[in-house]
Amino acid sequence: MTLCGVSGWTGEIRALAPDEVERVAAVLGLARLDQDNGVYLVAWEGGEPAGHARLAFIEPPELQDLAVRPEQRRRGVASALLAAVDGEARRRGFGRIRLQVSADNGPAQALFRACGYMDVGIPPQRVRGTILLRTGPLDVDDTLLTWEKTRP
Repeated sequence: MTLCGVSGWTGEIRALAPDEVERVAAVLGLARLDQDNGVYLVAWEGGEPAGHARLAFIEPPELQDLAVRPEQRRRGVASALLAAVDGEARRRGFGRIRLQVSADNGPAQALFRACGYMDVGIPPQRVRGTILLRTGPLDVDDTLLTWEKTRP
């Protein structure tokens, strides 16, 4: 079974509703909530948010802000969120999804690779400085790789 195969995780994934924002933001943050060009998909288990991912409707569409609560990790939540993002992109007629992943984040790279994402040959992007997000300033010093998943 691959990481993106059927997992034992039995929760529900749905688009973030306005009345759920405070509950989700309290445990996961919603850094790009103020951007109106996408949708947050939230994984719920037992009435509690377990993780989220954002699909930005840009060209090409981009997976952003994949996050899983620490106590929910290694249970299939991230794989389920990636499958949900893929389904949402397909439903909206997108044939590919792009993402950026840290060059130093081996576990995330392994997950994305197992789910069909591949390096698209764009040179690594060095990011250094402070990024202002809804959740507050974020100091960044990272190298990002650009990967995509395409469907026939």
